[in-house]
Amino acid sequence: MDPAVRRYLADLLGVARDLLGSELVGGYAAGSVALHAYQPGRSDVDVALVCRDALPRPTRQELVTRLRHEALPCPARGLELVVYTRSVAGSGTCEPGFEVELNTGAAMPTRVTLDPAERPAADGRFWYALDRSILHQRGHPLTGPPAAAVFADPSPDDLRTLMVAALRWWLARPAPPGDAPAPGAEDAVLNACRALVRLRDGDWLSKTAAGHRVITLGRDPGLVRRCVDARTGGPPPSAAAARAFQQRVLDEITAD
Repeated sequence: MDPAVRRYLADLLGVARDLLGSELVGGYAAGSVALHAYQPGRSDVDVALVCRDALPRPTRQELVTRLRHEALPCPARGLELVVYTRSVAGSGTCEPGFEVELNTGAAMPTRVTLDPAERPAADGRFWYALDRSILHQRGHPLTGPPAAAVFADPSPDDLRTLMVAALRWWLARPAPPGDAPAPGAEDAVLNACRALVRLRDGDWLSKTAAGHRVITLGRDPGLVRRCVDARTGGPPPSAAAARAFQQRVLDEITAD
């Protein structure tokens, strides 16, 4: 783990312990840190905290105040923090179900949501159950029980439904016309690769590792290789090429 990220996570847990006390069940690194794919300057730090019971709104607000980038500077692009109760984490629900959502960082728009009902539907409600699925399989415990004992996977049918929703959300986003390289299009392709690998092989992989897996399957290897290389400075694909790949993955997933 990156030393600066390690120190930051220790400080974050210190705040959580100080504020939540015995209510804190565990803290878990997710995303690129858990998947051993963290890239300084590009990756976020993804953290899930689990508490025993629902938190009073003032406690949720105080947690946000003390973990905002302005109070605890994040060494990465930003922090993506979600807090769940243990019952929600272990339920396998498709609902967001969070107590707190905080996105904060020097290179990230701030988002504070203290109730799932406040989350705009257009921003997607599928992220949380997918993240909990990743945590169930690959979550890195910072404190507390093993992640697999705290987070439940959705059912196979629910997981497929969530991935279809995610792919449709990506496809519905505005995209520039033409064949010019479109920054960010590589992530759209590699997220589709992750969905394909998870449904085909049962593995949650990092974007880059999923891309390599899909290359070995012979699925648009030139495009996927370009997307993998774009994560280390190469040119991204066009939006049209990315959308065509996503649509093929969506068609494959919905046809099964």
